[in-house]
Amino acid sequence: MTKQQDSKRNVNRRGHFLVFEGIDGSGKSTQLAMLADALRRREIPVYPTAEPSEGDIGRLLRSYLTGQRKADPRVFAPLFAADRLDHLTREKEGLLPRIAEGTTILSDRYYLSSLAYQSVDLPMETVIAMNRPCMDLLRPDLTIFIDVTPETAMNRIANGRTSTELFEKRDRLAATREKFFEAIRRLHGEEKIAIIDGNRPAGSIAGEIQEMVISMFASDGC
Repeated sequence: MTKQQDSKRNVNRRGHFLVFEGIDGSGKSTQLAMLADALRRREIPVYPTAEPSEGDIGRLLRSYLTGQRKADPRVFAPLFAADRLDHLTREKEGLLPRIAEGTTILSDRYYLSSLAYQSVDLPMETVIAMNRPCMDLLRPDLTIFIDVTPETAMNRIANGRTSTELFEKRDRLAATREKFFEAIRRLHGEEKIAIIDGNRPAGSIAGEIQEMVISMFASDGC
């Protein structure tokens, strides 16, 4: 089979939806970019994305997250859910149309992060209910949870990227990590989640992730 035929075959199937999750400093963005490059080398159409989106709600969220505007942290959960729903269903740029046309989506965060980060301020049941429409519309084929200790995370982000006092940041990261595992336990049986040890060099982590994902594509005949 020629490369052109192989590429056409890939485009004619539904794309995969793969999500990277983990606390700040876990290395999600780095691993997402490395996986995207690996899939492109195999001529698999890839669209990397991140939350918040580039839509109106996403821009509002970014203004809060960057400190340009002040807001009670409890407003983030409904805003993230609304932004995610918009990002999913947008007619041309949305995730659902891209997946339907055969593009594989690699997303830095999805609703598992909402369950972890927002349920530090709200009951997890409330955050799950807010995210239920998005969960019903599009569940990840695989969520890659890169688990690191708060100490590893702090070593990676204690370079001026955060304005929060370091001890406060460490405490919040520890609480959020526990919320991730609570969410994973609650969604057991509903979600396919791979827990990756992130307390290693980036290349070692990338090798494990790429081997796992490429074997998933191989089982599809790609």
